[in-house]
Amino acid sequence: MSRPSVVRNGEEVTHVGLLVGQSPVMQELRSQIARIGRTGFTVLVEGESGAGKELVAREIHERSRRSRGPFVAVNCAALVETLLEAELFGIEERTATGVRGRRGKFEQADGGTLFLDEVGDLSATAQAKLLRVLQDLTVERVGGSETRTVDTRVIAATNRALPEMVRRGTFRADLYYRLSGVDVVVPPLRKRRGDIPALVTHFLHRYGYSATVVVAPAALDALIGYDWPGNVRQLGRIIERALALSSTTTLSVRDLPREIGRWPLMEETGADALDLTLRAWSSRYVRLVLDRCRGNKKRACDTLDISYHTLQSLLEFASPAPAMAAGAEALLHAEIPRPARVGTAAGSALACLDQSAGE
Repeated sequence: MSRPSVVRNGEEVTHVGLLVGQSPVMQELRSQIARIGRTGFTVLVEGESGAGKELVAREIHERSRRSRGPFVAVNCAALVETLLEAELFGIEERTATGVRGRRGKFEQADGGTLFLDEVGDLSATAQAKLLRVLQDLTVERVGGSETRTVDTRVIAATNRALPEMVRRGTFRADLYYRLSGVDVVVPPLRKRRGDIPALVTHFLHRYGYSATVVVAPAALDALIGYDWPGNVRQLGRIIERALALSSTTTLSVRDLPREIGRWPLMEETGADALDLTLRAWSSRYVRLVLDRCRGNKKRACDTLDISYHTLQSLLEFASPAPAMAAGAEALLHAEIPRPARVGTAAGSALACLDQSAGE
C-alpha cells in the first residue's frame, strides 16, 4: 500500500523520517504526540525556527485516523496577500481572463491534515479570513457562490510568542484561542544535546555517507557543545558543509566552522555550571590531540608525554559536560605542542594524572 501523499505549497514531497533522539524531552514529546494523534482537535505547535515543527505536525498526522489522507503544508509567511484567498480556499474557472479553476489548500487537505506553518506572520486581513473558515470548516472559492464543507484537521505552527502578539494587538485574540488549547512545544536542540550523536548519524545516512565517513570524537564534542541557534536544520547544513569540504573520510574539528570548532577557552558561564573537573578537561584535550595525530595513539602519547595506559584511561572517561570541549580546543589553537612545550596547565594536569594512573 502506498504511503499517504505529502503536499507542500502545491508540490508533492517525500516524508524524510521519524523524530530522531531518545533524550527525556524527546520521549515526552513522543508521548504527547501519541496522545494528541488519537484526537481530532486543532493543534498549535510552538518552537524555534529549525527545531522540527513540521515534522512534529507530520507525526501527529501519521498517528491519527487521518493518516491515510493527505498532509498539506503551507508556509503562511510566503502567501501573497492578494492571492491568499485563492491559495487557501480555491478559485473558480474563468474568474478572470486566463485563470484556471483549482482547489484551495483546505480542499486539498480534505480527509487529512492542513499544516499552517508560521501562522504568526499572517496579516490582520488574512487572520480574519482564516478565523471565518476555522469556525465552521466551510470554504467558498474566489469567484464562486457555492459553500463547500471540508473535513480537514488544522495544525498551526509558529516561532513567535503569540500571547505577546495578542497583547500588542498584532494577532487576533479570537484566532489565537481558536488555534491554541492543545499546544505542543518543540524543544530547541541546545535543550537536548544528548540527541546530537544520533542526529549526526541520521544525517550521514540521509546524505549517503554512513558507510564511508566517521566523525572524530573531538568534532562530535564540538557539535554537542555548540548552542545551535538554527537548531536541527542548522546541524544538517553543517554536516553537509563538513562532508563537502573534508579531504578525508574522518570529519574533524578542522572541517567545522570556526564558531563551532574553536571557541574561547572560558565562556561567561561559570565553572560550576560546566562541572569542570581535572580529568574531564584532560579527557577533552587528549581527544583533540589524538584527532590532530589522525588517530595514532603512539604519536599522541609522545606528544603529550604520557603513558599508553593514561591515554586509554582518559579516552574512556565519560565527561558529564560536553561543552568543555571548547576550552580543550582552545589549548590547541596553534600547532600541536611538543612534549617539552605542553602548556603549564595542561602539562601539569596530564603529568599528575599519569603519575596517579601508575600508582
